[in-house]
Amino acid sequence: MTGMKTSLAFGAIAVVLAGCNMNDSPASSRPAIAAPQTQTATEASVTPRPTAAPAERPALDGGAQTAASLDTTTPEEKAAAAAPASGGGKLGTSVASLGDATEGGFWVKSPLVKAEGKGRVVNIANGKSANVDLKPLAGSGAGSQLSLAAMQAIGAGLTDLPDIEVWQN
Repeated sequence: MTGMKTSLAFGAIAVVLAGCNMNDSPASSRPAIAAPQTQTATEASVTPRPTAAPAERPALDGGAQTAASLDTTTPEEKAAAAAPASGGGKLGTSVASLGDATEGGFWVKSPLVKAEGKGRVVNIANGKSANVDLKPLAGSGAGSQLSLAAMQAIGAGLTDLPDIEVWQN
């Protein structure tokens, strides 16, 4: 019978505590925490979501110029560069890269060139050529540099590394 009295006592305490509001007690100084609200599938499909405007495309390289805007050669200069060359001889072959794109005109800077003069470069891959100003470039085996206009005239892409023949007039 003692076990039954203990069970009844615990049951009575449970009933009393269940009726108490624990948040009203002076010992409770913490605010009640609200449960997070969730949307139902229907509310989510009806509730419009904020949309961001499409981002504007940034200027290339902080406002970099195009190859066409950097090419300052005139149609007459382009025609002269395409004219057949005469005389002179082959100085050798070299791998070329784009030189200073802001330096106008048709030129090649190459370790093959010993003194400034007139000459011609030929793209070995496609046979296209251009008359150019020859300019020495310090360093042996350093490759050659072509002007923007010369790269375009021989049909090379601005990031290409074409094999070229360098000729002196």
